[in-house]
Amino acid sequence: MINTRNLLDRRNFFSHTANGLGGVALASLLSRDGLLAAERESAPGKIPIRPTINAANPHAARKPHFEPRAKQVLMIFCSGAISQIDTFDYKPELVRRHGQPLPGGEKLVTFQGQQGNLTRSPWEFKPRGQSGKMVSELVPQLGSLADEMCFIHSMVGKTNTHGPGENFMCTGFTLDGFPSAGAWTTYALGSETEDLPAYVAIPDVRGTPQSSVNCWGSGFLPAAFQGTAFNAAKPLSNLATPKGITKSTDEATRAFLERQNGRHLRNYEGDSELAARIASYELAARMQLSIPEVTDLSREPAHVLKAYAVDDAGSRIENLRASYGRNCILARRLIEKGVRFVQLFNGAYQTGGEGVSNWDGHKSIEKQYGVHGPVLDQPTAALLKDLKARGLLENTLVVFCSEFGRMPTFQKGASGRDHNPSGFTTWLAGAGVKAPFSYGSTDDFSYKAVKDMVTVHDFYATILHILGLDHERLSYYHNGIERRLTNVHGRVLKEALS
Repeated sequence: MINTRNLLDRRNFFSHTANGLGGVALASLLSRDGLLAAERESAPGKIPIRPTINAANPHAARKPHFEPRAKQVLMIFCSGAISQIDTFDYKPELVRRHGQPLPGGEKLVTFQGQQGNLTRSPWEFKPRGQSGKMVSELVPQLGSLADEMCFIHSMVGKTNTHGPGENFMCTGFTLDGFPSAGAWTTYALGSETEDLPAYVAIPDVRGTPQSSVNCWGSGFLPAAFQGTAFNAAKPLSNLATPKGITKSTDEATRAFLERQNGRHLRNYEGDSELAARIASYELAARMQLSIPEVTDLSREPAHVLKAYAVDDAGSRIENLRASYGRNCILARRLIEKGVRFVQLFNGAYQTGGEGVSNWDGHKSIEKQYGVHGPVLDQPTAALLKDLKARGLLENTLVVFCSEFGRMPTFQKGASGRDHNPSGFTTWLAGAGVKAPFSYGSTDDFSYKAVKDMVTVHDFYATILHILGLDHERLSYYHNGIERRLTNVHGRVLKEALS
């Protein structure tokens, strides 16, 4: 016998249909007003914005959410955690109390163990520029540009471990698998160039950072938005035409392949993966011409090479500085060509021992930073000056950062500083920021942020805002969650904007 109790009669059928249509209408109205639960989790009262991506041209330029202050980003990342105490965060009280215990920190144990006494910087601080900003003699040429910079002295992190720290600063999350800031930027805005990648990472000649490709990865975003990694010493491989293949044969082969790909795509219209693959191959073909040109530094005039210290050679410091200087010129050339996001690394994961290849100065900071300071200083200062002289700073935001800072004490039994995510310094320069300007502060010893604390999410909320993007609305739906670079946090540092 059929159980008729589970069947709808005519009256109930129309009743359920009417309720269903009403529910659809209500959902539409709630979505319009940003009141659905998923959207409230993303940003209260705001509807997520997911850019429309053409798989056949994923890097096509896209409009920002509002008028941008900058169109490109150059990020300078100091791997290993550069010490704010020995560079940009001057603390006269630390000088006065040199050799005394850190107040309240007598039993303090940090990443590598117990702490010794407060220790002032081995490098003298001097007033720089018209603003009189105090900057260390470790980076005198960068100090001379202090009037161009917006310092953020109250950055805080979530971890005191390098790998998760690099993840956090580059992606907004300590775990692996999240998109980098460069990937989010190119996902939102595409690129202004058709012959080069939208996003380029330039690893240090000494190697990659500890988190390696996480720092420029696309995470759960489409793979098209990951950074393309190469540097001046190791340009992209396999770009040259093989010996025995003439230029005309090579061009004819490309044309034939393009026709075949187009025909195949027409037969499978709507196949986004196929379109994306074809777009990738076409970009690779164009890069066979563009990459050799942009990495050929022989075209640079002698005075430019000298300014970047590229002609230096002989000592270990001079060789490293010359290599980093070439990477700085490459970064400028990529910005000049319209690459949307360029990520330039100073320092790499440990090679040759702790602190040898990066800013991780645990054992003997004076000896270790005596190498890293001169390598960083002149080429980076030359890069900023060059960008300004060419008018590129008018549309470029320069970001200087590291995974965390360092302690105002020396480690017990050592002459170096341990990790410190509780208060450190970053700076911005170029389009969209107020300069000279200092935002926030740490305590009297540069141990903890105490005024206008800035999280990594605040940092990126501000960077996205400068690019004309609403960090609360730029999203990607992944595993049932509206994901953002700033997670569910972040505030724009409007006081720091020009």
